[in-house]
Amino acid sequence: MKRPTVIDLFSGCGGMSLGLEASGFDVAVAVEFDAIHALIHHLNFPYTHTICQDINHLNTDYLKGILQAKGIDEVDLIAGGPPCQGFSLMGKRQLDDPRNSLVFQYVRVIRDLQPKYFVFENVPGIAVGSHKQFLEELINEFESLGYHIAKPIKILDASLFGAPQKRKRLILMGSRHDMQPVNYPLETKEYNDVENTINDLSNIPAFIGKNESIDANKLDYSGFRRNFALKPQGIYGLCHDRQRDNLVYNHVGSNHTEKSKQRFQNTPQGEVEKTSRFLKLSPTGLCNTLRAGTARDKGAYTAARPIHYNQPRCITVREAGRLHTFPDWFLFHETIWHGFREIGNAVIPMLAKGIGDEIIKVLEVDINQLEVRKLEKIDLEFMAYNMDKASNYWNVSNDIIPKRKRLEMNVL
Repeated sequence: MKRPTVIDLFSGCGGMSLGLEASGFDVAVAVEFDAIHALIHHLNFPYTHTICQDINHLNTDYLKGILQAKGIDEVDLIAGGPPCQGFSLMGKRQLDDPRNSLVFQYVRVIRDLQPKYFVFENVPGIAVGSHKQFLEELINEFESLGYHIAKPIKILDASLFGAPQKRKRLILMGSRHDMQPVNYPLETKEYNDVENTINDLSNIPAFIGKNESIDANKLDYSGFRRNFALKPQGIYGLCHDRQRDNLVYNHVGSNHTEKSKQRFQNTPQGEVEKTSRFLKLSPTGLCNTLRAGTARDKGAYTAARPIHYNQPRCITVREAGRLHTFPDWFLFHETIWHGFREIGNAVIPMLAKGIGDEIIKVLEVDINQLEVRKLEKIDLEFMAYNMDKASNYWNVSNDIIPKRKRLEMNVL
């Protein structure tokens, strides 16, 4: 049976793409304007047509041409989470605020392509206080395009869907007027703690300054960790087969000072270390929300990362990936800053799968009839590309994301 198709806008490294593929979708097109993140998406989804472009300049006729070349007459789903940052003064239309242009562009793509369904995800904050006006405008805009919005609007907590991380996202689910309406997924209440997620990585020293590999035979893919195995299984059983040579990458960590290690060691599990303000994870608890940190125009700061529950160090990129429910075959950029930004910006795939499963149901897809393909092997060197090399690969300007502005100092 042919898989239903999805376009992932603002795709990042591919958290939403992964969850939807796990539901049975094929990711036909992904759009991401950060050249490195787009390359990492391409690395993990080599069958997808990844576009590295600012959505403000994305021509929907170009998108239609890509779909037609793939033999796709109609898009089943468009998903994405555009940043919304600006809120106008009272009485003004907030959707017209230039700082919300990315949300407007998301609406434009929905309007032009008329997918059967769409998923819009964002921060919970747009549902409270003065931001409510913006959310109401957005819903009205979708309804004027002929979409039924599942109501009441819900904020979903990934930890209530089995993810070992406390992370909430506002989700809008839209159904085209001629399609069966889609409902929000029901919470599974499955509880998976930190230790059961990353325990097998604990005794493997973190790689410092290098992205070496781990023989997967040294890892324990039992219980909940079955989902992270190199051969897609468990919740990822419908994912296409990536070729990874039985090696696991991205167990990359920071080079802490001895003084920091001692402070980490002395901090009780589940409490905040007083100097760094980092949380030390509890083995039987959930991970706190993993955040992305700032882009390079804001100084390229890494967000606070939790301390490992029994090692005197912050968690590695691979451990963060697991706590975000990415399987071990999913690859991130080899640098800590890029890797953690990719994870912190991503939708938790396990939650995305829960959402995707509901759309698969109303599309009446028999998942037992879906093809699982073995994908072409792809160059792992993409994990190491810097912004210049990544920009050259996509033939885009290195300045698509502004560099940090530094003040000139007068020398007396």
